Amino acid sequence: MIAAVIPAQNEEDRIKYVIKSVIAAGVDKIYVIVNGSSDKTLDEVNLVDDKRINIILFKESLGIDVPRAIGAFEAYKNGAKVIVFVDGDMIGNISPIIRKLISSVIKQNIDLSLTNCYPKMPNTHGLGALIIKFRLMLNKTLDIESQIGVSTPSHGPHAVSRKLLEIVPFKEIAMPPVALALAVKANIKVNVSTTIPHHKLGSKTKTFQHGRKIAETIIGDCLEAICVFRGEKRNRIYNGYKYEGYNNERKIDILEEYISKID
Repeated sequence: MIAAVIPAQNEEDRIKYVIKSVIAAGVDKIYVIVNGSSDKTLDEVNLVDDKRINIILFKESLGIDVPRAIGAFEAYKNGAKVIVFVDGDMIGNISPIIRKLISSVIKQNIDLSLTNCYPKMPNTHGLGALIIKFRLMLNKTLDIESQIGVSTPSHGPHAVSRKLLEIVPFKEIAMPPVALALAVKANIKVNVSTTIPHHKLGSKTKTFQHGRKIAETIIGDCLEAICVFRGEKRNRIYNGYKYEGYNNERKIDILEEYISKID
């Protein structure tokens, strides 16, 4: 079974387009994790008439990346061999991207298949340059920079094998750079399988404040991932500054409770 996981929070204007892209890619099951939504996201999902759709609803916000971990658990529990992750706001032409990711897991035995969202390195500064710096720092530490450049499971659609989910704990799926580090540490196959420039993903335009917190979240995640890879105590501090971002809003307790109840 091939499953797709789509986290969705306040995506009433976008979610149906994302679901249609996933359907067009030929998946067998679609897990939409609606969480913390105050708009009509749930109604819009229900309007898409397709038996492959499974809705998992949380009234509270689960925080960044936690919904994908819950979706991964559901897909794994129900026998999925391939799980592809797509954000609930990506309204670009991503069906071909999803198909390539799935194919790489099935035909090439890739365990973590990534999308290169920067085919040309951006001429950026400030936060943009900083986040690229830390993504590169992590990939150099993992000794996979030559394979994946600055790609990361924090950015763009990506797919994982069942084998990966047997190795990487579900709570670490909620921190994508750590999942990447654990995959490399376990010597399973990681690669970039497709390319789409970031602007063609069709993601929402972020406010500066939100963009900053997302950047700090990913930077902190990269720092934690480096610690995990090296077997050191986890921390999110670099040059005296703690990159927390949205990390403290991740509801890992809800994730663990959800898994324990179903297990």
